[in-house]
Amino acid sequence: MNLRYGLLYLCFLVLIPACFGQNQTHVVRQGETITSIARTYGVDANKLMSVNNITDPQRLQVGKRLVIPSVASIAHRVERGETLYGIARQYGIDVKTLRSINNLSETYVLKVGDILSIPHESATISNAYIWPIAAKEVAYRNGNLGGVILIGEPSETVKSLTTGTVISAGPYHGFGRVVVVKTAGGYSYVYGGCESLSVKTGDTVRPGTELGRLGVDATTGKPQLSLMVFLRNNPVDPATTPRA
Repeated sequence: MNLRYGLLYLCFLVLIPACFGQNQTHVVRQGETITSIARTYGVDANKLMSVNNITDPQRLQVGKRLVIPSVASIAHRVERGETLYGIARQYGIDVKTLRSINNLSETYVLKVGDILSIPHESATISNAYIWPIAAKEVAYRNGNLGGVILIGEPSETVKSLTTGTVISAGPYHGFGRVVVVKTAGGYSYVYGGCESLSVKTGDTVRPGTELGRLGVDATTGKPQLSLMVFLRNNPVDPATTPRA
């Protein structure tokens, strides 16, 4: 697959508006507060006040229509044995918020393969996971592409997380040199930010295979890797995807 068209195709799919990717509105009901409304939608209370020009949260009027600011998100694919309570606890949010964001009724039973939207501002992440580099810092990407940013050392080895086939390898504007690895399970791992590559399209890789060397980002001046993962064209959280 041509790298440019392959990534453009992935980007197009990711940029399809999600239900919470656009501003929503909420009509204030009796007993609600800025804090409770912000929690329901998984947004920051101060941001909610700022967007709606509210200076005193104690004077919130019943019937007032609030604009709910858009929230960057990550996607979580439900695996066997997972529960709504367990997933909410994993990401540090409450179950009510998780149900509200995903339009789930109180009687809905999760199914394996369900894709849940997790508010970006509530998500937590650790550098204790196995990453393609020995990451010193890990943070979720801002914007629609999602994924994570890993900070490492200049020219550090970038390693494959999985067994799979290289379907694209080459330069891409804004991402340095990029490798896309597709697995038998349908995941596509996108490794962006390399200064040089050690693989080519069609190569078979395994966990630990060297994909290339880490480059320095022209904007931040830091050696950083952009890691994005897609499952059947849906972006998923790289922290929760397979490492084999």
